[in-house]
Amino acid sequence: MKTFSMPRVFLYLFILTWMAGQIVYAQERSQGRSTVISRNGIVAAESPLAAQAGVRILERGGNAVDAAIATNAMMGVVEPMMNGIGGDLFAIVYDAKANKLYGLNASGWAPKGLTIEYLQKQGIRSMPQQGVNAITVPGAVDGWQKLADKFGRKKLAEDLAAAIRTAQDGFPVPEWTAAYWAGDVDYLRTDETAAKTYLPGDRAPKVGEVFRNPDLAWSLEQIAQHGREAFYKGEIAAKILESMRRHNGPMSAQDLTEYSSEFVEPISTMYRDWTIYELPPNVQGIAALEMRNTSATRRNRNCRLRRCSRKSGLRKEPN
Repeated sequence: MKTFSMPRVFLYLFILTWMAGQIVYAQERSQGRSTVISRNGIVAAESPLAAQAGVRILERGGNAVDAAIATNAMMGVVEPMMNGIGGDLFAIVYDAKANKLYGLNASGWAPKGLTIEYLQKQGIRSMPQQGVNAITVPGAVDGWQKLADKFGRKKLAEDLAAAIRTAQDGFPVPEWTAAYWAGDVDYLRTDETAAKTYLPGDRAPKVGEVFRNPDLAWSLEQIAQHGREAFYKGEIAAKILESMRRHNGPMSAQDLTEYSSEFVEPISTMYRDWTIYELPPNVQGIAALEMRNTSATRRNRNCRLRRCSRKSGLRKEPN
């Protein structure tokens, strides 16, 4: 009959508990998982397929910007209800060699024809949130091109390869994506092209079903082969404008051809010994900085009352 020492077991459990408590305290966080540590970079994304696309670019010699483009492109494929090539892009890039931060604002401007007078003639008294009059010039593709040209090690075609393959071959729809998709069925049915693309069999794909989007694969392939010009001046632009005419939208060829995202100087605020950066307006980053300033003032006042000494969990400015 086997025996064991109860005091020894209790001591072992106590030591483990004490060590865990010391580690969590040292890392100043409450979750139970270990910090992920890597020699060659880490990619974080809501979709594992998107994170995988970024990691593979790193494995093939790409840098963080290449990985970000690959991840972003894949997110537009596997989560079509979120931002894709028809949306905007914002980025803050740290150049370690130059010890400099670069901001990129690739938000699209409104069509020149979308004036207050234009809306009033249609009986619209507030800014539309849906439909053709809510569409701005998409900035994401121009943002990809500028990031790849200035910072990337890989060609844009290589950064987009995984997204093209997945759009063509398909992917199994995960739970949350299926839930969002099902919630938009009635809205998708209001547009024939949207319904044809996103409601195969006149319904939203269910969890685990493979969804393919060959039209998106074609568009991404055009961008891979011809760069931003394919989107703003080429065949994709022609399809965008044809759809605009069909729905009586105000966007013109000039709106697309003249669009250019812009590099901007990030704005910042201090919190103790830390510098926090955001993009300047028209982006909402200034609101985040103002909230940080407000919360810091409140926290400092409360700390004086309670004699707080714990450090902030924000990341320190790179040296």
